[in-house]
Amino acid sequence: MTQPTLFSFIFFLTNMLVSGKHIPTTLQGPFHPITIHFDPSLRRGSDDIPMDDPRLKKNVTSMFPEQIALALSTPTSMWVSWVTGDAQIGPNVTALDPTSVASEVWYGKESGKYSSKKRGNATVYSQLYPFEGLFNYTSAIIHHVRIDGLEPETKYYYRCGDSSLPAMSEEHVFETFPLPAQNSYPRRIAVIGDLGLTRNSSTTIDHLSKNDPSLILMVGDLTYANQYLTTGGKGVPCFSCAFPDAPIRETYQPRWDGWGRFMEPLVSRVPMMVIEGNHEIEPQAAGITFKSYLTRFALPAKESGSSSNFYYSFDAGGVHFIMLGAYVDYNSTGAQYAWLKEDLRKVDRTVTPWLVTAWHPPWYNSYSSHYQEFECMRQEMEQLLYHYGVDIVFSGHVHAYERMNRVYNYTLDACGPIYITVGDGGNIEKVDVDHADEPGKCPSQGDNMPEIGGVCHLNFSSGPAKGNFCWDRQPEWSAYRESSFGHGILEVLNSTYALWSWHRNQDTYKEDSPGDQIYIVRQPDICSPSTSLKGNNESEQVKGAAVSAKCLCVLLLFMVAFVIYQLLLCD
Repeated sequence: MTQPTLFSFIFFLTNMLVSGKHIPTTLQGPFHPITIHFDPSLRRGSDDIPMDDPRLKKNVTSMFPEQIALALSTPTSMWVSWVTGDAQIGPNVTALDPTSVASEVWYGKESGKYSSKKRGNATVYSQLYPFEGLFNYTSAIIHHVRIDGLEPETKYYYRCGDSSLPAMSEEHVFETFPLPAQNSYPRRIAVIGDLGLTRNSSTTIDHLSKNDPSLILMVGDLTYANQYLTTGGKGVPCFSCAFPDAPIRETYQPRWDGWGRFMEPLVSRVPMMVIEGNHEIEPQAAGITFKSYLTRFALPAKESGSSSNFYYSFDAGGVHFIMLGAYVDYNSTGAQYAWLKEDLRKVDRTVTPWLVTAWHPPWYNSYSSHYQEFECMRQEMEQLLYHYGVDIVFSGHVHAYERMNRVYNYTLDACGPIYITVGDGGNIEKVDVDHADEPGKCPSQGDNMPEIGGVCHLNFSSGPAKGNFCWDRQPEWSAYRESSFGHGILEVLNSTYALWSWHRNQDTYKEDSPGDQIYIVRQPDICSPSTSLKGNNESEQVKGAAVSAKCLCVLLLFMVAFVIYQLLLCD
């Protein structure tokens, strides 16, 4: 990991000047809305990768570890997870004994030399159906070990498994993050949503791996294991419409195992932080839900004071991340809201200046798909996030890309977060192409019903869409939207500047230039929770932005002069 310094920041901007490439900043916003319509030369989707594909097949024997994955715990600790043994699927299944194999991690700072060892816990889960024709499943043994006492910005080598069998994995490596501080940041943060296991998913992961992230945010809808058999791996936009006689929304759990193998080359070296989406609900007998999600992932819920893996927070250098659950109670009277309020209250912006939140379904969305679906959640939580000055919000769910202007309560606001939808990882349900503001594409208020929570659809009471449910043009809070598969990369440069780049899959094998790119600029002087200017004096905010822009221009001129001076010295 590297700590951005003033010199490196100046060098970065100088290179931008010399190259002639202009990347806009949010200080120049709000931007006039841009729509890049779906390219008809591209396919809207692709088939699922079959289970016999080498990337999805089990390639170890007996109790040797597979599906190895990392997740952050605290700034000085890491979760290591893996799977051993064989899952079972069929009408009658018998759970394995998780105590039959140990959970060990050996690790150290030199390859082949492991100075520390930690033991953890193992568990199994079942997915059971009381209906004929749906396959019961019991998992292999899932291990979670927390290794602690790690040094920041340090490379560690590790093996996991059971040394008594012996059955230890090959050596893997990861690098720890800088400690929380306003001048220390992860190198690159990748953001993906709605990934699945299609040919497009494979392109996304290949592309993302080339961009060499140090952290991955997975904002829900991971495997699309649910519906896999019912749909024959083809996917349907409306389950109840296509299969009205199905007694329960089935799930083919071996897809989870295939997904774990598919992701292992990446997430065994790069920590992945996940949050649940609607495709993780996976109902089964006795009303049990989310069993796969809750069992397979070790997440820092307890470390962040949360009582549930449905919502938690963590630090990565000078960024505080909050992962929220849209499919559990989010009301202001509930446990999640109380936890969120306390977590926000404890954030020290002098230590972690950046505040980033993520959950699965977007609040701001101009596509027909899922339009206003989670209005209830927005109405319950938006004011709290705004008050504490959240900088960026990432979501998925809508299978397309969209970046918003700074917005609060559907109104352009210089202190509102930048909302970004990246539900375009490559899943079986194809790219969304219809916009709610296009003629005949506005959904009815009876559409887009959430899996949990009430319906709070509204007609706009003011502004350009006053009296209407949908806008008649791209909303002013929507800055850029495009129907393509891809992923995003966030590079935090210092306490006020971060570079956001969205990479389209179709550019993977060509000259790789981002489809959308912008510097997100914090303005703590006018947007801190304590200032009376926040949300009350837009003209002063605009003046502040203008002053900041002028200062930036002066800085750029200084850098150009500095470069010329250095060139003269070289001569």
